[in-house]
Amino acid sequence: MSTRVEAILGSITEVKADAIVVNLFQGVDSPQGATRAVDHALGGLITQLIAQGEITGRLNTATLIHSQDRLPSPRVIVTGLGPAESFHLRRARQAAAAAALAARKAGVKTLATVVHGAGAGGQDPAQAAAAVAEASLVALYRYLEFKSRPDESPGALDGLLLVESDPARFSAVAEGARLGAVLGEATNLCRDLTMRPPNYCTPSLLAEAAQDLGRKLGLEVEVYGPAEIEALKLEGIMAVARGSQEPPRLIVARHHGGNPEERPDLALVGKGVTFDAGGIMIKTTRSIEHMKSDMAGAGAVIAAMAAAARLGVPRELVAVIPAVENLPSGSATLPGAVIRLQGGQTVEIASTDAEGRLCLADAVAYACRRLGARAVVDAATLTGSCVQAFGHYTSGLLSNHRPLEAAVLAAAEEAGERVWPLPLFEEYWELLRSDTADFKNTGITAKAGVILGALIIGQQAQNTPWAHLDIAGPAWLEERFGYLPPGATGAGTRTLALLALRLPDRGEQA
Repeated sequence: MSTRVEAILGSITEVKADAIVVNLFQGVDSPQGATRAVDHALGGLITQLIAQGEITGRLNTATLIHSQDRLPSPRVIVTGLGPAESFHLRRARQAAAAAALAARKAGVKTLATVVHGAGAGGQDPAQAAAAVAEASLVALYRYLEFKSRPDESPGALDGLLLVESDPARFSAVAEGARLGAVLGEATNLCRDLTMRPPNYCTPSLLAEAAQDLGRKLGLEVEVYGPAEIEALKLEGIMAVARGSQEPPRLIVARHHGGNPEERPDLALVGKGVTFDAGGIMIKTTRSIEHMKSDMAGAGAVIAAMAAAARLGVPRELVAVIPAVENLPSGSATLPGAVIRLQGGQTVEIASTDAEGRLCLADAVAYACRRLGARAVVDAATLTGSCVQAFGHYTSGLLSNHRPLEAAVLAAAEEAGERVWPLPLFEEYWELLRSDTADFKNTGITAKAGVILGALIIGQQAQNTPWAHLDIAGPAWLEERFGYLPPGATGAGTRTLALLALRLPDRGEQA
């Protein structure tokens, strides 16, 4: 069941909910603003607890106290914002998440909260409200689809109320609350898809999930099977799929927010390798069960399209998802084989475990040449090199177009997702040289892996503005990070959705 999110105008001291949330900056002895009003209603209890060191304002802390009938709500949660001088929207997200988790632990079903950062924090009210709503929903996520017994621990919230006392800020807070709710739910949708066991998320089942979503949200979804993929000369996709008994699918989803007769303003391309065993060059057994998450880019794209539909983004958008399994068998593509991409270039398969770039190269070419997209952004768990470079906290960004790169970085900043740009200098092609074909699908050394994978994909865009998000690090966590538990994170979803929403007009993209 989804959490109802809404904004209400009024004082937090007058709201009736299972619990209310106020905040405190670290190092502050006397509460201010809404927290001061609640403290006054409680007879100075918050001030007392600050003096006793029980409430500190430290980030990622949340203290629950009982109002003892002095407020309409029986519980108060005081969440820490950290030092005032270093406060920003990421801290607002952390504060909201800490409060939401404390509320769930206490069995709270309706939670009312002030908008962290919209007042003394100095943040834009709409962005602060979006951050609070989104982080609350993301923090409360749990994957329970295949649990046969009911979970006895408290579940998600039924209702989340964002309370704003200033009428001048209320419309912005209401707008932000709606945006944050959509982005939070989209992130969790991506996590649902990515968390599914590989036998429940084959290429055909992923395609069915996209079609079901399309019917619910008004997206136009087409699905192509092996014969059609062959006819479209998408040999990169077919080469990866040959080792599996599961047939590949090419999923094409359209959001008509502009003129359907015109070229798409933006194509989102997602890597949909629903299980990656490495092909003939099979992976080691360590963490191989997590290779079901190699379709996290596809999940992010599907979820971003769902968000765009719910937000009514006024643009023509298209998603292209090559969905395959990369398995070893007697029919699998062999190391040393040569294939021809849709763009016409030949590729020597130096590694069957460098499969994502082959699928994405064909999908990007299809988006540019067949669909005529004006700009293309792909998202993929593409390289271990990106994990080595950035760990699990940052995605790599590579682009052939500075304005589009800037737009992606701006969307990521608003989304609270860490993204960092890398170069695409032509000298790197030397590391892909082949004596047999136009180039190899992996480097002749272990160096510059992030860049080499992106080069192959980006070449297919030709003169179309294109950007590549390598989400290999943040898409899946093996241990808890902040308020995110181990497992799928939905990385890239919010960035792609906000990019679609904020994409500059065509004249600004030139």
